Amino acid sequence: MAENIEQENSTEEVTRPAPVKSNNKTGFYYSFLTLVLLLCLIQIGFGAILNISKTISYRAKISTLTKIRDEAENQNQELKQDIKMFSSMSSLEGIARNNLKMAGEDEVLILINNNQQQNNSKKKKIKHKKQNKKKK
Repeated sequence: MAENIEQENSTEEVTRPAPVKSNNKTGFYYSFLTLVLLLCLIQIGFGAILNISKTISYRAKISTLTKIRDEAENQNQELKQDIKMFSSMSSLEGIARNNLKMAGEDEVLILINNNQQQNNSKKKKIKHKKQNKKKK
């Protein structure tokens, strides 16, 4: 019987080191899988942050573009009203009188040119300066 106990003890000793080696292997696999999962979580986190920031920037761009579009539509409406106004005969006549210096029937056109008075005063100042330099 003592021999049987010794044999059982010897078989237990032989079988014990094998599970320790498998525990080392499974521990390595678990740590490797943990690292892989952490990397995946980090990647998902960065992706989520980038997507959120892109959506915020796109919403800001959309709001600015809608403002620009609304302003352009308002300007188009104003231009259409101007075209309607300028296409009438009375407005065409007013444009011709003001811009083209034309007169209607039984009217006399008098033009007063303020630019000549300003040019004359500038010429006088220049002549006055030249005369002062000659005297010195």
